[in-house]
Amino acid sequence: MSILVTRPSPAGEELVRRLQTAGKTAFSAPLIDIRPGSELSQLAEKLCCLNTGDMVFLLSKNAVYYANSQLKKINLSWPNKLIYYAIGRSTALAFHQLTGINITWSSEGETSETLLELPSLHQVKNKQALLLRGNGGRELIAQTLTERGATVNYCECYFRQRVDYSAAEFSARWQRYGVQTLVVTSGEILQLLYNLVPKSDRNRWLLNCHLIVVSERLAYTARNLGWQDVKVAKSADNDALIQALE
Repeated sequence: MSILVTRPSPAGEELVRRLQTAGKTAFSAPLIDIRPGSELSQLAEKLCCLNTGDMVFLLSKNAVYYANSQLKKINLSWPNKLIYYAIGRSTALAFHQLTGINITWSSEGETSETLLELPSLHQVKNKQALLLRGNGGRELIAQTLTERGATVNYCECYFRQRVDYSAAEFSARWQRYGVQTLVVTSGEILQLLYNLVPKSDRNRWLLNCHLIVVSERLAYTARNLGWQDVKVAKSADNDALIQALE
């Protein structure tokens, strides 16, 4: 049984290396490429506009890495006067390891919904919130914080760009390599994968693969697209994905 990992590099390649070291047959085929965001140069100014007790949201590990690199490049530190939040343990850990700053996250899951259930995020009236994210994405956090009385601003720290593959070659190659398990870590990647594979191969091969996803919301989307064999990993980090693949 071969495994196809579709998450972007370098996390996708790291996962494949670990799976291969464990004796599994695994391949990397990222469907999204990650690049620096268009608003990185504005990050320092946006942080300086925040007051004591205002909030900064790190919405992914990519946001952490690109934002932290930008501040290091201009010799600035993360302000200690702010309150930092992350979606999920892996993003929170990445931020804390790089900065040494405490950051709040929900142990109940790695989704916007679970983060927004934190009691402290129900008391945000008249506060400012800066969301560090990629291009596009869900608006749930921004909408909910606004409804609760906060003023929300964004900083696009990274940019997701689709990787172009020949549909026929992509489908034929991974069938030839015996891929029967797919690892998908976002709704965007799931839809790209579904659209990429020609309809005949989609029904005969793709939708019959065992699918590993990282949230119940993503599993629901996958089942609506036609997958039946879907497993939800405990989180989006590679440790959890490896556990789900055992």
